Amino acid sequence: MKNHDAVTAAPRTVAKANQKPVNLALQGGGAHGAFAWGVLDKLLEDGRLSIEAISATSAGTMNAVVMAYGVSIGGVDGAREKLAEFWKAISAAGELYSPVRTTPWEKWLKASGIHSETSPLFQMFQAMTHLYSPYQLNPFNFNPLRDVLVKTVDFEQLSHCNRATRLYVSATNVRTGKIKVFENKDMSPDVVLASACLPYVFQAIEIDGENYWDGGFMGNPAIFPLIYNGRSQDVIIVHINPLERKKLPTSAPEIFDRMNEISFNSSLMREMRAIAFVTKLIDDEALDGKKYKRIHVHSIGDDREMEALGVATKLNPEWEFLVRLRDAGRKNATVWLEQNFDHVGKSSSIDIGQTFL
Repeated sequence: MKNHDAVTAAPRTVAKANQKPVNLALQGGGAHGAFAWGVLDKLLEDGRLSIEAISATSAGTMNAVVMAYGVSIGGVDGAREKLAEFWKAISAAGELYSPVRTTPWEKWLKASGIHSETSPLFQMFQAMTHLYSPYQLNPFNFNPLRDVLVKTVDFEQLSHCNRATRLYVSATNVRTGKIKVFENKDMSPDVVLASACLPYVFQAIEIDGENYWDGGFMGNPAIFPLIYNGRSQDVIIVHINPLERKKLPTSAPEIFDRMNEISFNSSLMREMRAIAFVTKLIDDEALDGKKYKRIHVHSIGDDREMEALGVATKLNPEWEFLVRLRDAGRKNATVWLEQNFDHVGKSSSIDIGQTFL
């Protein structure tokens, strides 16, 4: 057992005089979570924002937990280094086990302009997961993500260290259908895997006698923990799943993917409706602005980039692909900082009604 007396005595990171405090909300999306890695990397590098708390789901949870642990051991630089280490490890593990790993034949198909959804390997994987449960296909419940998490994060330190970024991690209780929000003190590999547990791929994760599936069903991500517990009024949502798609999905993989996107975005859209409603009541002086918190909502995403990616790429572990998404995240975060930094602490930088309602 490690001695955590020193770290528990240290306060959580607070905004410096020249920094603006914000909360982050990170969506899930498999390998597409590398986009959020890029956003985090740029925000940390820029240094003008102090990240007080993160609410996250699925791949967003992995980014959040790795970043929080990195902060606890090495501040901003430690967070950036740990994120890079984690995604490199994900790529290495995924190349061994991914159902869409690239062979010379797959590379030829891609070069020929054929989407990876047409890959016989991916189609076989999708068919198997729809015909057989993970209890049949994976009776020993093997999950390579567990090894990556354990090697990257010291969960005992993370759960005790007051220097770590405050975390709110969502999972869905299979029995009740309710959302469960785990905090720093609860953090473990099981909590992270529960938040990212797609029920057609992995067996439910049992924690304290309850079984959990992916948090995206009930909160992708949940905003209410940041409202109830966060000090900052600003929430930056890092979008992975497109809110809109111009092209009608017609293939089975496209339809299935769009159904998941709509389902996983629905809880976020409901919370945005509630935020817009309360904000209007405050503006109309029907609610006391001193008693009710006004939330400033911001958004970093790239629907055009994400729309162009097929569903199979959510399982793509290739390093070049992950770096491409990281760089897209950094680029979008750079543009957002240039255009919207002055809004932080003052007002929302998006029209909530137009974007979500």
